[in-house]
Amino acid sequence: MACSGGVSGFMQLDIPTGDFAGYIFDLDGTLVNTMPLHYVAWRDTLREFGLNRDLDEELFYSLGGVPAVKVADIFNRHHGTDFEPIALREVKERRFTALLPEAPLIAPVVEIARRVAKTHPVSVASGGPKDVVLETLVSRGLHTLFPVVVAADDVQHGKPAPDTFLLAARHMNVPADQCLVFEDAELGIQAAEAAGMKWVRVPRVIE
Repeated sequence: MACSGGVSGFMQLDIPTGDFAGYIFDLDGTLVNTMPLHYVAWRDTLREFGLNRDLDEELFYSLGGVPAVKVADIFNRHHGTDFEPIALREVKERRFTALLPEAPLIAPVVEIARRVAKTHPVSVASGGPKDVVLETLVSRGLHTLFPVVVAADDVQHGKPAPDTFLLAARHMNVPADQCLVFEDAELGIQAAEAAGMKWVRVPRVIE
C-alpha cells in the first residue's frame, strides 16, 4: 500500500491482509517524526554531562522503543561514562519537550489512524515515559484520537518484550492476534511478533 504526504513525501507501507479488530500505533517515528529531536536532546544532554564526542546516530536509532533510563545505561556502557541515568533522563526529557513544537506528523500513518478509528478501537503503545508520551500527543493534536495510551511506566518489561502491546490490546478489549501494529523500530517489531500480532514497518523519515 502506497501512501503519500507528510514529512516523507512518498511512503511505502506494506499493509498485511486480514480482518483486524484493533489497531496499535507506536508514537515516536511512527505517528510523529520525533526521533531526530530525541537524538538532539540526548546528544546535547550527554555533552552537558561531560561527553566530549557526539552520540553515535546508528547506536541511537538502534535503541528505538527502549525506555529512556535503560537507554542512558546503554550510553554509559558504550561511552565508558558513569552519568547518573535518572538525572540524565530528566535533563534529556526537558530538552526534548522544549523541541516538541518542531515535530511534524508522519501524515500517511496519521491518516490511516484517523480512518480506522472511525470503525475500530485504536491505541498508542510507546516505550517513552507516560508524561512525555501524553505531552507529545497533546502538542501534535492527537490526544483525542487515541482513548488508550500505554507507555513504559505501565509495564514491567518494555519492548522487545510483548507487554506494551498486550496491555494495549487488553485495554481495547481486542484479542492480541486480531491487532495490527504500526511500528518503526526493530525492537518494537520484535515486541509485536512476541505478542502474536501482525505489524507494519514504518520506514525511517529522512529529512
